[in-house]
Amino acid sequence: MSISYTAILPVREATVLRLSALLSAERQRIGTRTGTRVLTCYRQAVMVLRWLLDGTRVKQLALDNAISESTGYQRLHEGIDVLAAQAPGLHAALLAAKAAGYDYVLLDGTVIETDRVSTPGPTDGVDLWWAKKHKNHGGNVQVITAPDGWPLWTSPVRPGREHDTTCLRAHPGLLDTLKAVRGELRTLTDLGYQGEADTVVVAFKRPPNGGLTLAKQQLNQAHNRLRAVGERGNSLLKTTFKALRNVSLNPWRISQIVAAALVVLHIEHDRTT
Repeated sequence: MSISYTAILPVREATVLRLSALLSAERQRIGTRTGTRVLTCYRQAVMVLRWLLDGTRVKQLALDNAISESTGYQRLHEGIDVLAAQAPGLHAALLAAKAAGYDYVLLDGTVIETDRVSTPGPTDGVDLWWAKKHKNHGGNVQVITAPDGWPLWTSPVRPGREHDTTCLRAHPGLLDTLKAVRGELRTLTDLGYQGEADTVVVAFKRPPNGGLTLAKQQLNQAHNRLRAVGERGNSLLKTTFKALRNVSLNPWRISQIVAAALVVLHIEHDRTT
């Protein structure tokens, strides 16, 4: 025996309608014939948002919508992809930040935990997705935020074993783009990015056999006060979207999942900068 209950999705109807319109456009693009799918675009949009926001299992979503589990995964991935396609590119996000009058943006990495394991890494005995600092498997995503911590852009995922500086260097064009705008828009980061101090702004590191001057200490305090706000962007994404707390899909799909979450956040709050 099963029991039905009423649940409320913490999202505006306008957001559901926006995703529904994107799904409708995708069906037209791929030539889906009318009446050949059990789910309407609206119901599919609700299903995708339930997964993103509430972290509802696909098996349960499929059962609730009277579709097979395999079809549930297909519809979920389709919804994720149409949302991710709306995510701003790095250049567009930085241009928007400059147009908004910002003097600087914040860059910080976050690890999205994943259940996927046993993928050999370049070092013997070390799993590709094992994030040693977090003592868990996961993918590293770089997030650029506005000075108040609002997320503006998210990077493709990198394996969790890679440090933030390695991820920064691995993304094609990321360093070059940040370097190109440095004169007008600085990028503040933590000491994890010290290896790219010529491109991003980091605090002064204490020398091995000495201390920092009072002036450098004061500069570090000012820098850290501004830079620390960037962690709000990572927290906002993870607290809003339960799906980002642990991803059981292919870890490379984290790129699209985080981008989709960013787009929903922008739509829901009607804010991109």
